[in-house]
Amino acid sequence: MTEAPIDSGGLVFQLIPGGCLQGRIRPPGDKSISHRALMFGALAEGETRIEGFLEGEDTLATLAAFRAMGVEIGQPAAHELVIQGVGLHGLKAPNEPLYLGNSGTAMRLLSGLLSGQTFDSVLTGDPSLSRRPMGRVTVPLAKMGALIDSNEAGTPPLNIHGGRALTGCRHRLLVASAQVKSCLLLAGLYATGQTSVQEPAVTRDHTERMLQAFGYPVEVADGHISLQGGGRLRGGALQVPADISSAAFFLVGAAISAGSELLIENVGVNPSRLGVIHILRLMGAEVEFRNPREFGREPVADLHVKASTLQGIRIPREQVSLAIDEFPIIFIAAACAEGETVLEGAEELRVKESDRIAVMAEGLVELGISAQATEDGMIIQSGAFSGGRVHSHGDHRIAMAFAMAALVAKGPIVIDDCDNVATSFPDFVKLASAAGLRINTKASAG
Repeated sequence: MTEAPIDSGGLVFQLIPGGCLQGRIRPPGDKSISHRALMFGALAEGETRIEGFLEGEDTLATLAAFRAMGVEIGQPAAHELVIQGVGLHGLKAPNEPLYLGNSGTAMRLLSGLLSGQTFDSVLTGDPSLSRRPMGRVTVPLAKMGALIDSNEAGTPPLNIHGGRALTGCRHRLLVASAQVKSCLLLAGLYATGQTSVQEPAVTRDHTERMLQAFGYPVEVADGHISLQGGGRLRGGALQVPADISSAAFFLVGAAISAGSELLIENVGVNPSRLGVIHILRLMGAEVEFRNPREFGREPVADLHVKASTLQGIRIPREQVSLAIDEFPIIFIAAACAEGETVLEGAEELRVKESDRIAVMAEGLVELGISAQATEDGMIIQSGAFSGGRVHSHGDHRIAMAFAMAALVAKGPIVIDDCDNVATSFPDFVKLASAAGLRINTKASAG
């Protein structure tokens, strides 16, 4: 056992062991789609109405950024937005740096979008975001003619110089990243000629689908995504499905806890996001799609899951990029699966909101699980969660993953530094409690 982490202040999750998950739940709107719907609605011509918008800290930071650039955005009801689009060239210079909190998605996508503006801008974030590498967007953007200054480590703040003429380029990504791909496509809207991005592996394609929903032609073929600059976006109505990354915590919680049976409603089941489903099914989880349908161009279904006997697996490399945000909770499933689970090819996890390989391995060991971090993944042996105290390191997905471990733990689990759960899942505690998780919160005295 390692020494218990020191409470660094903030919200604390306290979990009583045992229980199961039952009933019907609807997770919040998809964070990735909410970001993009807001951005494209602002850049479109005419009015855009969005239902199901995630009102989390990350997406609200994006909303504030566009308001600071002169976009009129109404909020007539909870999770609804009415955006008066200003067109691709209608944004105004902000009066101060745009603060994006903990949102890597917002910073990387806005880097591309703002590179094509006539004005200068500065992107900043919280301490966690300020440590995240941005060279993977600033370097290819420079190839297109953008000029972006960062600090010596290639991290924020980013000073974006406007008034630069962008030229479309062919980009071959070395690391599969939907954020980098989306950044370059957004810059391509302002570039002369064609911008093309080649992916080494499939990543989420919400940007491509969203562009097409707003009437902007995009070509997708053989791992290449291409568009011509100089087009127009047209406003309309959009409905944001529930976030599969948020649903994943409940999928695993129900799969690992005896007596569980849960229906998770209105979940986005975009094929580029189904890695977590494929991996859980390979492990033996019983996950069924019900009532498949579409919200705009995004496929949606209700997910039915019940308690299952899981088996350890070697996670297929082709599924890694399709489940990159869900690995914290997949690691919890692996600890409950019989035998050994091996993950390789997931070095991207080390540059998320935290180093998710190191932080999850540390927490698993603290709770009695044999977990060995590797350079690009982890090796986990089946075991019993003992209970104990872990630290989320300010990472929302780490906090929610360890909360679900309490369903099968022998003793109470305490999770420090859980404030950032609000970035993606503001009502997590309320929804999880209603489903059967024995969770309480308190303000830290630290």
